[in-house]
Amino acid sequence: MKAPPETGFFSTPLARQGNIIFSGVQQQDYSAMIWLKRRDRLERSQQKCIAVFALVCCFAVLVALIFSAVDVWGEDEDGVTEENCSKNCRIVLVENIPGELSFNPNSSTHLPLAMGLNHLLDQAKLSVEIVSPYWALTSTDQGSRLYSSYQGQYLFQRLLSLKSRGVKLKIVSDQPNSIELKSMSDRYAEVRYVNMTALTRGRLLSSFWVVDRKHIYIGSAGMNWKALSKLKELGVVVYDCSCLALDLHRIFSFYWQLQYRDYIPSIWSKRVTAVFSRDEPLQLRLNNTDASAYVSTSPELFCPKGRSRDLDAIRHVIREAKRFIYISVTDYLPLVNRSFRGSPIIRYWSPIDEMLREAAVLREVKVRLLISLWTRTHPLTFNFMTSMQALCTGLPFCSIEVRFYRGKEHMGGFQHRINENKFMVTDNTAYIGNLDWVGSELAFNAGAGLVIQEPENQREGQDSIVQQLTAAFERDWFSPYTISLLSGSTTLQESQHGSQKLQALKTKPESREHE
Repeated sequence: MKAPPETGFFSTPLARQGNIIFSGVQQQDYSAMIWLKRRDRLERSQQKCIAVFALVCCFAVLVALIFSAVDVWGEDEDGVTEENCSKNCRIVLVENIPGELSFNPNSSTHLPLAMGLNHLLDQAKLSVEIVSPYWALTSTDQGSRLYSSYQGQYLFQRLLSLKSRGVKLKIVSDQPNSIELKSMSDRYAEVRYVNMTALTRGRLLSSFWVVDRKHIYIGSAGMNWKALSKLKELGVVVYDCSCLALDLHRIFSFYWQLQYRDYIPSIWSKRVTAVFSRDEPLQLRLNNTDASAYVSTSPELFCPKGRSRDLDAIRHVIREAKRFIYISVTDYLPLVNRSFRGSPIIRYWSPIDEMLREAAVLREVKVRLLISLWTRTHPLTFNFMTSMQALCTGLPFCSIEVRFYRGKEHMGGFQHRINENKFMVTDNTAYIGNLDWVGSELAFNAGAGLVIQEPENQREGQDSIVQQLTAAFERDWFSPYTISLLSGSTTLQESQHGSQKLQALKTKPESREHE
């Protein structure tokens, strides 16, 4: 009789059942592993897509910025472009001649500065944009005569009245503590401030107007009642010239966007880049004569794509002179004078000085420099001028002359009749700027300049800005208010300030707080 099959724990049916269960677990593990691998690949694919998408977005933004498809700076330019802007323009030389000055009755006279600025306000229909280093149109000087400060007060009231005519008033300055600017901002004007200390450790000394993107003023005068009465100032007003106005407006827009910034972005917007430059100037008709013109700026940090530096513009004008170079500035000093940790650092700054010497000695161009003599004239100015004049010793066709324009005696903390002019004129070109020819000013301070070149075959008697500036310079040069280089040096050294004042000037950083 056969024994019954074993039914114990290790019996065959139970073993097979165990193998089936084990195989099921393996299949589940394998399926889970496959799912995890697929999910991992999917996640990596999604991450790659996100990364690629981000790169594409960054590239698109970069391309947009480079080609200015997205205009991050600037406002609408009212449809004015380089192609459709007006190039048939009229230019007027404007001056402020203090009432105490008396020139030859036959000498040249020009439109008063205050009248020129008020006429610009008469023309305004849409907007007035102003950059000025000083705002003191309303006199706080109790000793000043009513007439002396009247022009400034009248101009101030006219600026406030723009609101009633629906004309926008926009102002840029670096003086956030100005009482006048605060008053104008509270009433109507849009005012923005540039922190020049953070940007260049300099000052905003630009002085120009842009009216309706059509008319402009540029010159030495800031918005100061003394500039309209007591100081000798010079500038130009250009009418119906939207090409130049567009270029100057872009400089204004650049300043306008610097509020609250302590750095200059590395990517420039199309609407702050130059329209015209030294290499590609504007070809225009100016007072019915052919001319070329462009706008320059300082310092180099403030020069976006295509913009010519003031320094390069000045050097180019000197290089192109054939017969004479006449220069009228408040201060001339080829030094950069800065302080570092409380100690003065002074170094020679040669770019302009060497160009003038080369023009006189090698090209036999007549050079004349008219410099203001006042209490802040740096003593080393006389050393550099004496050195420059000495170059022509023994050279029959070399001519370098230096004279000083002497102001009125110092009274009440202010020196009247200072010659604030900042221009150069040659036989074919005029340069009207905002800055003195001091290394520190051109290297660190913000300013602008206008260069106008006329053809060499310009006929005498035509209404030429070069001829007008030449006549203005020669009137000042031969006036009784100028003295020779030697007399100027003696006058300063023997003044009531004495040698201690001279020593203080040698170590004191340059300043223009005389207005």
